[in-house]
Amino acid sequence: MGRPLSAHDGYGRLSLWHETAPEDWTPRDPLEGEVSADVAIVGAGYTGLWTAYYLLRADPTLRVVVLEAETAGFGASGRNGGWCSALTPSSLRKLAELPGSGPAAALAQHRAMRDSVDEVGRVCAAEQIDAHYAKGGTISLARSAAQWRTAQHSVAEARRWGRGEDEISLLDATQACRRLDGRGVRGATYTPDCAAIHPARLVQGLARLVESARGGRLYEQTRVTSVAPHAVRTSRGRVSADVVVRATEGYTSALRGHRRSLTPVYSLVIATEPLPAALWDQIGLRGRETFTDHRNLIVYGQRTADGRLVFGGRGAPYHFGSSVRPEFDREPRVFASLWRTLVAMLPALHDAKVTHAWGGVLGIPRDWCASVGLDAVSGLGWAGGYVGDGVGTSNLAGRTLRDLILRRETELTQLPWVNHRSRRWEPEPLRWLGVNAGLRAMALADREERLTRRPSVLARAMSPLIGGH
Repeated sequence: MGRPLSAHDGYGRLSLWHETAPEDWTPRDPLEGEVSADVAIVGAGYTGLWTAYYLLRADPTLRVVVLEAETAGFGASGRNGGWCSALTPSSLRKLAELPGSGPAAALAQHRAMRDSVDEVGRVCAAEQIDAHYAKGGTISLARSAAQWRTAQHSVAEARRWGRGEDEISLLDATQACRRLDGRGVRGATYTPDCAAIHPARLVQGLARLVESARGGRLYEQTRVTSVAPHAVRTSRGRVSADVVVRATEGYTSALRGHRRSLTPVYSLVIATEPLPAALWDQIGLRGRETFTDHRNLIVYGQRTADGRLVFGGRGAPYHFGSSVRPEFDREPRVFASLWRTLVAMLPALHDAKVTHAWGGVLGIPRDWCASVGLDAVSGLGWAGGYVGDGVGTSNLAGRTLRDLILRRETELTQLPWVNHRSRRWEPEPLRWLGVNAGLRAMALADREERLTRRPSVLARAMSPLIGGH
């Protein structure tokens, strides 16, 4: 599964995606001294780059500066599982319960997320970004009696919201196995609203577009220490700007004053060698569908353009004090658990070789509600709290921040997540106890379901705390 990263390893070894990206990872020049801009963006992941891209497309005369502590795509944007989906961490019901929202507003946000999946594809085609984009949808297997009940409930709930077969459908065992031939399949749900991508190819393409724009500047190896109205302080200098956007997601806790804004939690991933065509004929995923199942502890997979199987999931612990360190990217126990889970789901992979294993940190807000906003008085903007659903959501965030910054009143600026503010996480040790208890509860919920053969009572009790209904 590869050796642990050392301080002397290059960025190209961070993940499969980094290793197989078309461009090298030589850092761009850092910021030196003081510069001024119309918009300063902290973080060169998807959120920061989409925001810069859409601003510069709307007004090429804008001076937009993006600041990155490492290299563009160093964080979750270059290390995720490659799902560009319409998922958000909050259920429709929870979105409808936000202040000033309601059922119609929640559905409007869902429609905007569905469009974001297509928008990423449109930009890749228009800007010639070969991100291996393939909109094959997502199949979520039901492999136990409890999971089958959960699948049926999720489709029934969607119908109550007016969502039809074109958005989510219930498959019987035969229909499910035609898409993905897993062990013990009783059925599945399927949604077309997801595309498989190569994350690092997308992030490199966006960075290239921002850098080539007349007003775009991207400074790497420039660690931001604090953000304030109209000013960003870094380890190398200072940027003054009318608008400052925080787009730091899982690394937010490192900023002064933001230790409890978002909690960093790790998600880990493994990837196989390219698999032979005969094995793919047996497994399926002919449309490069992304896949998961209806367990409580999240797992996610995709078939890559070069025929590998990438599979990831939760299970790594939260580290005391919101600590983020390179060694946390590698948890052999979790990698081994992911492999066992994958082989249990797809026994045909038993003899396949795992060639890559990596991890990355994502950001979780206290109420599990992603948000985007701009304070018109201070000029401070933000987006994040995606809880691992950031590939598509960051595109919507970038377009929304564009409209907010340019003072446009649009359908996007009226969505319920705009200017939502989650309360801060508890101080330590309560944060450590609570987050790890929540992670542990999802694993226990799956064990409960195996014993009772019913949807977990524990998972239902936890649902309101983690974005459910």
